[in-house]
Amino acid sequence: MTEDTDLTTPAVPGARTATEHPRPAEPEPAAADEGEREAAAGLSTAPVEEPADAAAGTAVPGSFGGTRGPGVGGGLAWLLRETLGWGRWFWRQLTSMRVALILLFLLALAAIPGSLIPQKGSDAIAYQDFRQRNPGLGDVYDKLQLFDVYSSVWFSAIYLLLFVSLVGCIIPRTWQFVGQLRSRPPRAPRRLTRMPAYTTWRTDAEPEAVLDQAHLLLKRRRFRADRRAEERRPGGGPGGHVAAEKGYLREAGNLMFHLALVVLLLAFAAGRLYFAQGTALIVEGDGFTNGLTQYDDFSSGSLYDVDDLERFGFTLEDFRAEFSRSGPDLGTPTRFDADLSYWKEGGAEQERTIDVNDPMTVGDARVRLIGHGFAPVITVTDGQGQTAFSGPVPFIPQDTALTSTGVVKVPDYLGPDGEPDQLGFQGFFNPTYAVDAQRGPHSTFPEADDPVLTLNAFHGDLGIDSGIPQNVYQLNTTHLEQLKDANGDLFRFDLRPGESVTLPDGMGTLSFEGYKEWATFQVSTRAGDGWALGGALAAVAGLAGSLLLQRRRVWVRAYAGPDGHTVVEMASLGRTESGKIPEELADLAVGLQPHAPPVPETAEEPDSPGPDSAGPDSPGPGGGSGPAPEPGPEPGQPSAGPADGEEPAPTARAGRPRPQEGPGEPGESEQPREPREPKGPGATRPAEPGRAATPRTSAESDAAEGART
Repeated sequence: MTEDTDLTTPAVPGARTATEHPRPAEPEPAAADEGEREAAAGLSTAPVEEPADAAAGTAVPGSFGGTRGPGVGGGLAWLLRETLGWGRWFWRQLTSMRVALILLFLLALAAIPGSLIPQKGSDAIAYQDFRQRNPGLGDVYDKLQLFDVYSSVWFSAIYLLLFVSLVGCIIPRTWQFVGQLRSRPPRAPRRLTRMPAYTTWRTDAEPEAVLDQAHLLLKRRRFRADRRAEERRPGGGPGGHVAAEKGYLREAGNLMFHLALVVLLLAFAAGRLYFAQGTALIVEGDGFTNGLTQYDDFSSGSLYDVDDLERFGFTLEDFRAEFSRSGPDLGTPTRFDADLSYWKEGGAEQERTIDVNDPMTVGDARVRLIGHGFAPVITVTDGQGQTAFSGPVPFIPQDTALTSTGVVKVPDYLGPDGEPDQLGFQGFFNPTYAVDAQRGPHSTFPEADDPVLTLNAFHGDLGIDSGIPQNVYQLNTTHLEQLKDANGDLFRFDLRPGESVTLPDGMGTLSFEGYKEWATFQVSTRAGDGWALGGALAAVAGLAGSLLLQRRRVWVRAYAGPDGHTVVEMASLGRTESGKIPEELADLAVGLQPHAPPVPETAEEPDSPGPDSAGPDSPGPGGGSGPAPEPGPEPGQPSAGPADGEEPAPTARAGRPRPQEGPGEPGESEQPREPREPKGPGATRPAEPGRAATPRTSAESDAAEGART
């Protein structure tokens, strides 16, 4: 044999190359190509472009509308065709994979401003602060809807286009996939040698028995198998083949991934349209009832009805916060939980402890712990010695050390002269007090190691009776006058728990009774959270299936050869190139060989080599029994090629075509030759009579099992 033939020697015991025995006449190239196209068809459900009109060889006026007819009727017909043509073109572009990826990228890009710029709905305080610090830029952002990114027109447009693109892609591919599941695997092509993985051998088993066992084997390996008969081959007997297909979960995973994206988009839309979210600051010992007036801030979707708020309430019994006191985590919370007693409508009161990672669920509502601080307990007496105000006042933290600011408003106050007046106090509460020239009073640690209350005092009109809403944590000093001490200096004082101060001019006293802690809770009701989680998990599973699974087809052909033995051919084809395709074919070949044992190859050398020594039982090319080799060309003369109009028959090795060798075609010398050692990575020697060849290492399993590319 030639060096090329050695490289393609199959390693399945008793297997032959495609040129070691007479083969039936090959089909015409056009028929072969058609068979191969049919074999590879359907491995994907990707949309196929419509073929161009063969008659449209020259440009015609009217674009999509074609030729415009005379008169008004012709113009209207042309306009209708033009509109429909552009509509079909736009739909094909919108549902293409390229546009879907572009829209997905634009959606991710459009979400970036929503993470970097304060949003009105989620952080109103940060939004107001940004507008105050950047008035000009804030106006530009407002016009571009960058403060409401997720409800903006441009974000919604990208969102809807992506949704339509996915739906337009999924529906036709789903119907096509269902049609593939209901159809039979495609028949085997005439030339299995053209497949990426191929092997063949001869056996004494009957073709029908081989096909029965092949069909059973493929069924056991979870292939969709279908057996078909074939016409009698020239020079041989009847036969048939088994066509099998596997890996449909790959396309199912692909469709699942796209469907999961649609579910995610729907869940996101439902969450934006049907949701309610609010926050409430609760001091230790106080309660909360889930009603609109109980929230400090509240927002809801356009389809949400506030009457649908879950009926429940709770009381903050105790709050605990602890912080690291040393090391690089100084000031980092180590404990952050709250003890609640809650009730549902028509139910008994229950107890529950929640923390930042363990929210409480009541019906459709979820209660989360999101913040905490201190509330000094303050008592104010008026000029008549009566208690004008008493209770805890929440102060809002300004830094991680919980330096907090707050105000105390006393609207019901009587002055020393008995006339109604109003008092206001504003200042700092520092759990661990410190003061310096740069920062003034501040806290150095978030726990109450040395709590100090620092306040300034005002009197006048608080503006509460004006009817204009006010921020309870800010003091409007427009109509207020600051109190002064006996020296004429502005009245300012520091108090520790248990201390009190007398206000100037006999206006009463202020006592710092102690402090309580408060916690901020977020109560949210949002539709689609479960669907969003399910869609995300389905997307991951579908993507994993589409990437890890391989769509492939296997054919097993068996027919009676001209020498009386049964010829078995096996081939495999995958949607994409993979080293596992030949391995799987090799494994199937080994599984089939116990039921179709290969005919042992003979490797006996003649006593005296010469043309007369070759007989019917002499080894042919490759060391097996077969017809005697034909005389080769004279030295220096080129070997004969295929006849005019005949396509060269390819070998099992892709990309290395070789002329068809058979009776009457010179391809070997007249003298029989010793069988050569098989060459190429993983090749093994042809099996001796009664002995099966085995692979030397696992890396050589492809050659040992008869699958080669």
